[in-house]
Amino acid sequence: MTPPQPAAPTSDVDPQWLAAQIEDRSARGIAATVAALIRAGAIPPGTRLPTVRALGLELGVSPATVSEAWSLLRRRRSVAGRGRAGTVVTGPPDVPHPRRFEEVGRHGDRLLHDLRLAVPDTALLPPLDAALSAALRVGELNEYHRVPITERLADAVRPTWPFPPASLLAVNGGFDGLLLLCQALVVTGDTVAVEDPTAPRLLDILDAVGAEVIPVPCDGRGPRPDALADAVRRKPVLFIYQPHAHSPTGHSVDPARSAELAAALSGSETLVIEDDGMADLAPGPVQTLGTVFPDRVVFLRSYSKSHGPDLRLAVLGGAAALIERARVYRTFGSGWTSRILQNCLAHLLTDPHTRALVTETGETYRARRRTLAAALAARGVRTGGTEGLSLWMPVEDERSALVTLAAHGVAVVPGGRYFSGPHKPFLRVATSRLHEHVDEVADLLAFAAFEEHDRGQPTIVRG
Repeated sequence: MTPPQPAAPTSDVDPQWLAAQIEDRSARGIAATVAALIRAGAIPPGTRLPTVRALGLELGVSPATVSEAWSLLRRRRSVAGRGRAGTVVTGPPDVPHPRRFEEVGRHGDRLLHDLRLAVPDTALLPPLDAALSAALRVGELNEYHRVPITERLADAVRPTWPFPPASLLAVNGGFDGLLLLCQALVVTGDTVAVEDPTAPRLLDILDAVGAEVIPVPCDGRGPRPDALADAVRRKPVLFIYQPHAHSPTGHSVDPARSAELAAALSGSETLVIEDDGMADLAPGPVQTLGTVFPDRVVFLRSYSKSHGPDLRLAVLGGAAALIERARVYRTFGSGWTSRILQNCLAHLLTDPHTRALVTETGETYRARRRTLAAALAARGVRTGGTEGLSLWMPVEDERSALVTLAAHGVAVVPGGRYFSGPHKPFLRVATSRLHEHVDEVADLLAFAAFEEHDRGQPTIVRG
């Protein structure tokens, strides 16, 4: 490859100048040369690259070859398509950051109630000592065999799977499973339909793989069928949603809504990922599109909240061809999930005492959620949903509410982080660890919910 020249002559890269820098005229060679020029500063950010036709003519290659090179650069996040403005340099290749996940407010020493993380109460998680001991009593331990899922775990999850899975794969947690599926199924520039609101980390993942998100607004019963039908007309490669105990709103899809979603997807080739982060903590039955489209649906169930986040375990189950693509992609990295941890979870799932404990824990989380919801309703703040580890609270002004709560030592999550587009103002309030001072918290949340604070300071009832 020719060493980078000092600088491109203008803010629009001259195709003749750029062609002179390129020796390898394959798509990868063109991309490598342009990436090197960007990295060296010879083509600065904001510069517009030549059209594929103009550079192809100078290089004596087809426009399709140049287009493929630009696609490779977009995948590296060195350039971006700007419609009629053409392809514009954004900067040297960089590691993408999960910006929504990393946006955590600073509250200093004044934080009295941290209601940001909808995570399990560690005091309620099942003990692992007996399960880990049982997991070690297995053959072929520490062998370098890439096992998609151990027989013990597969046998343990099948009875509660919402539809008969053609294939199963154990992965290192729910978001690891989502990342793996998106990496295996999405190509840069693909459109993906996603319920709105949704998990911020899912939106970060879709940004990282270069997908264009089509938001599918939700109501109290899940994704709206009319919105999904509109999204399907744009031919998304994936539709991703949570059919049960939706985070953050707490709604669940009922049988009638599931049938409406199936009708909206009928006749399309859109694949479906169903995400279940609550596992055995939320009572069923779980409505699934896997019974209608068994060859197009993967159901993802995470056991972090129900059985322990340090187990780092989730299971993908559904269409064999899609699971196989995820399994093959995974061979570039770890290859398999620890058999010790898989069999530990299998023991927990089949142990009667643990099953009863998890059921009881689910009731405790529901009670905590209901208690805060009732306290807010008594103060004029209505919330929706019935399941999950958080409440979805409407406010008049999101930023004002956040500032007000922070001033009183309360931290919550802004609702905007859960949307991919325009949205009404909300706050996400974690309830899973809230079992004290509920009235005090409700007073502060209700005070912050309304933009007009001419009532003076809130009356705090300390429990």
